[in-house]
Amino acid sequence: MVIVLVVLAAIYMGWSMGANDAANCVGATIGSGVMSVRTGIIITCLFSFLGATLIGGNVINTIGKGVIDMGSIPLYEKTLLAFAALFSAAIWTTLATYKKVPVSTSHAIVGAVAGGGILLSTTLYFQKITQIFICWILTPLGSCILTIFLYRLFIIFFMFKPLKRYRRLIMFILIYLTSAYLAFSWGANDVANATGVLVALDFKSSHAAIIGASAIIFGVVTWGYRVIETVGFKIARITPVMTVAIGIATALNVHIYTRFGIPVSTSHSIIGAVWGAGIVKGIKTMNLRLAREIMVTWAITPVVAGIITYITLGIILVLTKQ
Repeated sequence: MVIVLVVLAAIYMGWSMGANDAANCVGATIGSGVMSVRTGIIITCLFSFLGATLIGGNVINTIGKGVIDMGSIPLYEKTLLAFAALFSAAIWTTLATYKKVPVSTSHAIVGAVAGGGILLSTTLYFQKITQIFICWILTPLGSCILTIFLYRLFIIFFMFKPLKRYRRLIMFILIYLTSAYLAFSWGANDVANATGVLVALDFKSSHAAIIGASAIIFGVVTWGYRVIETVGFKIARITPVMTVAIGIATALNVHIYTRFGIPVSTSHSIIGAVWGAGIVKGIKTMNLRLAREIMVTWAITPVVAGIITYITLGIILVLTKQ
């Protein structure tokens, strides 16, 4: 019965991720006016599923076994921890989606697992956590710098006379390709946030990936439009050329971390890329107030998720002992 509850919590987490993070893949594209919301959702669903099932196992194993010493926890308590962590991270992500704020589900699940580990007095792998934390800082910075470089490169690219005639067609193709690649990278990295802890309960990573990918698709379809509005229309004024630079920079950034099994925030990457595009176009094009709100949300996410898990798991342990 407890295992069933954990799987349901993983599905809920996957759904909340899909609802919040769909904007990471197609928000900029939709904001540029090149793609409709419906088309963006279809592309996100298809390619995020492929990314999750084909190469999602790398980060799944990190979340499941690399944050705390899961092996030292008795099976029953470990199962309760998995449920509390998934449920707490999902609650925070759902709240952020309701407020239309892009939040890091990677931050949420890592903070949640760590919070449960602290309550159970389990060893935290501080070296790995430190590596993850450093990568969290580097993620938006890297995508910001990449976007600035790529944007200027594409501007030069389209200055060649032979290409000007076909600029619209080339731009259309590039935007769709980069959106697909970004959805693939997102699915590969973020599916672990929903199902990584299942690996600690002896689920096969391939089975966990399928469960998470399916739940993510459901979240994208049902509620994904809310944060798409924020990323696509409220952070900065986005042009088609900016969209291509943003998409490639974000996808490359996330894909590199995925190959090393490091859970990073696609939200961080895409927002950093949008900021990079805004810097190139001029700081006046950016919504600085919204940028500050997003950064504050990023900072408190792992702490809040950890506290919620600590409290939730504590209550569950007290009730079950009675």
